[in-house]
Amino acid sequence: MLLTLAPVVAEARARVAPPAPPAQVSVGVASLAPEIDAIFAKWMADNHVPGMVYGVVAGGRLAYVHGMGVQDLDRRRPVDGASLFRIASMTKAFTALSILSLRDKGLLSLDDPAEKYVPEMRGWTYPTADSPKITLRDLLHHVAGFVTDDPWGDRQEVLSQEDFTRLLAQGVSFTRAPEMRHEYANLGYAILGRVIANVTHAPYRTYVEKTLLSPLGMTSSGFDVLAHPRDRRAIGYRWENGGYVEEPTMADGAFNSMGGLEVSAEDYARWLAFLLSAWPPRDDADKGPVRRGTVRQIAQGLNFQSVFRRFGASGASACPGALAYGMGWRVVQDCDFGLTLNHGGGFPGYGSHVLLLPEFGVALFALTNRTYSGPSAPVWDSAVLLLQKGLLKRPEAPVSPELAGFYVSARDVWAEGNVGPLAGRVAMNFAMDRSDGNWVRYLAETKVKAGLCDTSAPIVPGGAMAGTFTWPCTHGHIDGTVLLAPTHPVTLQALRYVYVPSQP
Repeated sequence: MLLTLAPVVAEARARVAPPAPPAQVSVGVASLAPEIDAIFAKWMADNHVPGMVYGVVAGGRLAYVHGMGVQDLDRRRPVDGASLFRIASMTKAFTALSILSLRDKGLLSLDDPAEKYVPEMRGWTYPTADSPKITLRDLLHHVAGFVTDDPWGDRQEVLSQEDFTRLLAQGVSFTRAPEMRHEYANLGYAILGRVIANVTHAPYRTYVEKTLLSPLGMTSSGFDVLAHPRDRRAIGYRWENGGYVEEPTMADGAFNSMGGLEVSAEDYARWLAFLLSAWPPRDDADKGPVRRGTVRQIAQGLNFQSVFRRFGASGASACPGALAYGMGWRVVQDCDFGLTLNHGGGFPGYGSHVLLLPEFGVALFALTNRTYSGPSAPVWDSAVLLLQKGLLKRPEAPVSPELAGFYVSARDVWAEGNVGPLAGRVAMNFAMDRSDGNWVRYLAETKVKAGLCDTSAPIVPGGAMAGTFTWPCTHGHIDGTVLLAPTHPVTLQALRYVYVPSQP
């Protein structure tokens, strides 16, 4: 089913890097609907999932959404874009951005000890005498020294605030000293929920609803699942002994900040469109509920990186990615997709997955109602399909006026065989790194090796201050670099022409 939602953020995308036209992506996704549906249908059957909804967000709107199966096995209500699913750990992204918004308001600092805001932590016994106190940043990145607590943490959703206070006051068992390595811990995000509540003097959910859900128009979503219309709720099941068993509905409790949010696909698309609107940086008015620059910080990881193999069919053949945990997101640098943000959600009765592709302005997600049935494989396989079919196209990076001007000079230097065209516009290191006389010698020797070169190719920017170029030549090609200095006015710090001979 195709839906057209009003753009979440009514701003023009960057004048510096406009995304692909939304209509092009939407029409293309619609044409691929049978192939996308086939990917999810097979996965759904293989994994005994009663119901599922999945979608593609592009150009600030839900470009495609489709429901399969049923919300419940008794009344057989079909799943659609308005069906409500718990998204489990994908809630952590809302918690992280809420913490960052409080930082923006000057109400906390990420490097503050967590015990400053949660007094029950002040008497904790750390694993070593030299252990640092846990900071808010440690909790955001899962480096607090807590043990991985799936599935224990999932069942704490119903824990009362009073019982959580007692748990914290008793202290916790550490698996290692803080800040030694990443280890995923729901407890850490539950503590962040308590931080938000204590700083705002209101329940955690109140701040998220007021700061994020309401401004984004996510009117069907929230944490009090028992208050949501039952005829719209997807009932959670587990697959056991060859059949389905209904999971008990867990009420909103003290661990809601790690996994308690319930959303519809239509609402969740508004959240993803808002996040994607933060890329690229630009001069437009900042109209979102949280600043664009703050949203982009969710992709900042720490130094505990690991190798990531893509989920899905392409995982075995795609080059490995570099994975770090950002703030509520797993951040991967992928050879084909560039910067990606993804996260799964596993919960009693539910499984979910989301993938953001900020460089393309596109996101994909899927929500299911079977315990721990994380649909990561079909989400990534669908993204690969969009890429293979040419629907994911990176916007052309802009060439700054300064870079364009120095590239003209780089051509002139090559043509004249000396650095005269750069007179008065080079940084102080330039002549120290290679004298004018050596430049004449080097250029002459390189020209002899390369032969006649076509210098008409454009420069490929790597930012406003650096770029590369490739010139085909009679006997090979020239790989070139223009690197500007951080001075004002801008000067040239390095110019390189590297001859690469033709392969025999």
